[in-house]
Amino acid sequence: MSRLDRFQAVIFDMDGLLVDSEIVWHAAEEDLFKSLGVDYTTEARSLVVGMRVDEFMTVLHKHFNLTQPIEELVAQLNQMMVDRIPTQVKAKPGAPELLTFLKGRGALMAVASNSSAAIIDVTMKAQGWNDLFPIQCTADDEKAGKPAPDVYLTAARRLGVDPAQSVGVEDSPRGAQGVVNAQMTCLAVPDLSHTSPAAFADITPHVFTDLHAVLAWLTEEA
Repeated sequence: MSRLDRFQAVIFDMDGLLVDSEIVWHAAEEDLFKSLGVDYTTEARSLVVGMRVDEFMTVLHKHFNLTQPIEELVAQLNQMMVDRIPTQVKAKPGAPELLTFLKGRGALMAVASNSSAAIIDVTMKAQGWNDLFPIQCTADDEKAGKPAPDVYLTAARRLGVDPAQSVGVEDSPRGAQGVVNAQMTCLAVPDLSHTSPAAFADITPHVFTDLHAVLAWLTEEA
């Protein structure tokens, strides 16, 4: 019996985990804040990486003393990403192989993302993954984004599985904490554009270099 056989479902974050989108998000954020006359420093970004976009913008709205409505800024940033994703966002190493393997095994899968439904939709279409993920959950539909467990619990409920018998795969500490808060087994693949393996030391013992390593772990005998 492989490790995969011990679990009822595998639930994935999306940005920075399945697709290499964090650098594209960063560029879009820089362009947006530059248009507002704001110096978007690494320190400022560190305050908000992994947050739901409205929560992200609420923090930076206060941090930069912005006057534009938060909802307007959120809409602008989301539209910038919708425009860029089809041509600029690529699959992360190991993502196609892992997803193909899981589909072949009949594993239940879902996406649980802090991104909006529009961002999830354009990403899934660009990668040709809609058939792999009939369940696509956005934290926009929840009271709070990650690290709250809400979007992971919704994904598990829609899949009809027990969260405690499921896996959540994440690239950010905030997201990984959301998996743990949902009582799921957390597999972390740190996106080195914004974090490090050390950042997960107090969250999960399961930290991997890439999704190829996740696939190898899931197929090992348990």
